[in-house]
Amino acid sequence: MFNDLPELGEFPAAWKRKHLLGLEDLTREELLILLDKAQVFRDAFDQGRRKFSILPGHTSVTLFFENSTRTRTSFSLAAQRLGASCVAFAASTSSLSKGESIVDTAKNLEAMGCESMVVRHSTPGIPKLLSENVHCSIINAGDGAHEHPTQGLLDILTMRQRLGSLEGKTVGVVGDIAHSRVARSNVWGLKKLGANVIVCGPSTLVSPRWEEMGVEYSHSLDKILTRVDVLNMLRIQFERQYTSPFPSIREYSLLFGMDGDRLRRAKPDLLVIAPGPINRGVELTPEVADGPQSAILDQVSNGLAVRMAVLWLTDGARKLTNNE
Repeated sequence: MFNDLPELGEFPAAWKRKHLLGLEDLTREELLILLDKAQVFRDAFDQGRRKFSILPGHTSVTLFFENSTRTRTSFSLAAQRLGASCVAFAASTSSLSKGESIVDTAKNLEAMGCESMVVRHSTPGIPKLLSENVHCSIINAGDGAHEHPTQGLLDILTMRQRLGSLEGKTVGVVGDIAHSRVARSNVWGLKKLGANVIVCGPSTLVSPRWEEMGVEYSHSLDKILTRVDVLNMLRIQFERQYTSPFPSIREYSLLFGMDGDRLRRAKPDLLVIAPGPINRGVELTPEVADGPQSAILDQVSNGLAVRMAVLWLTDGARKLTNNE
């Protein structure tokens, strides 16, 4: 397959997935392929290279049924930087409002010649449903509280850049664990790379059942603070909640927010990341969010690199599967 980024090397024979639905089903080898190819793109960015002729003629459609800034924009930019085109699908002005099913909508978009669909939906399993009904590549951009695989990948890529190997490292994922697809993708990916994971938050948002996924749980940020190498600070997802999980925002911030005092009590080389959008003064104070131990903007840059790697790999597997 032609590309003008020779550092990518040959298309990896071990990669055979034309869809990316989650990190749970990936092997360690497949996860490393994704991370390694994403790092190639990130290195190219750092060298000032921006545009490549890797997917000429490819058309990607973003089907987002939930709001998004970083994910939708970076998938669109990723397609454009690969030489592909990207079409933004607006559910509110589509025939879905007339009763058309999402499967029929996807089939019609495919009939117009799209090769990949990037799907975000509030219902878990919608990307999988579409993958069973179309021939193009389906990429999960977040399905309910199930998974957000590219966010998990960019989080892990950021950790790997700062820490090197994640084998034996301890990562704390803090916040609204109950409603977080990011937490789930982080857990699946990190465990495959040998990291230890602690999920942390109020008892109303962190269940002991997380131990079934092979992770530790805690209801005290202060108790895990000196043990973790990375803190991934998640946003409270009020839009997914029907009851208040804690008495007040102020109380949550006092117990689970990362501020300068907690930063000084943590390991001196602690890495702080957050998937965004961040609520300053709630999960992070400006001192932490904008400080040298924060890699929040690196995550955004890595998100573009990850999504370019995902588009390239899934398209290559699609072509091989469809004998194109």
